Amino acid sequence: MLEDRIRRGMTAQLAERRRRLEAGEQVLGWKVGFGAPAAMQSLGIDRPLVGYLMRSALIDNSTDLACANFTKLAIEPEVAVYLGSGLDNGSDKAAIRAAISGLGAAIEIADLAFPPAAGVEAILAGNIYQRGIILGTADQHRAGAVLTDLKATVRINGVDIEIADDLEANTGPILDIVALVADILAAMGERLEAGELIIAGSIVPPLFPEAGTRIRYTLGEAPPLSIGII
Repeated sequence: MLEDRIRRGMTAQLAERRRRLEAGEQVLGWKVGFGAPAAMQSLGIDRPLVGYLMRSALIDNSTDLACANFTKLAIEPEVAVYLGSGLDNGSDKAAIRAAISGLGAAIEIADLAFPPAAGVEAILAGNIYQRGIILGTADQHRAGAVLTDLKATVRINGVDIEIADDLEANTGPILDIVALVADILAAMGERLEAGELIIAGSIVPPLFPEAGTRIRYTLGEAPPLSIGII
């Protein structure tokens, strides 16, 4: 069962998603947000919030963004979870592992156009501040969400920032995130489909860069992703 404010927010969000699909946009996948323990506590929720991704949100690697175009720009280095098959609600961990065809790096661009204190319903209706995404390549050797020996680096203007050795420390377990998305979509009459991806939340606290900042994110052995702020 979804609590009322989540159901109302998801209803508004998915109505906008349907409108965009009817206008010709293409599905990319889904995102979770506010999954860090402190963020959930601040909103009075016990699980992350779910939003959607469209292919029109894709941004080229090494793009420069103008800070002036955002109310409050946020950058989030994330793990992208690629799905080789669809999932229904209530799938067990074996089925979820089997559905995950690879992992990769992603940088999400968000704009906190209104404060989170506006509440869960408003955040969901606004698609959790989603404004863009940079994707790396999917590593099929990480099928099943294998994280063993997977390391990440995030650098701001060439200086490394601290990242927990456990890449799920700030987001929660990837398998639980995939299950959550499948279950919430099912509760709203939708389904997590093959070929979609999920970005699983920022592996570090969200970054709020100023003009003159360049952020570089590397996950495993894949080529780095970067974004500049002007």
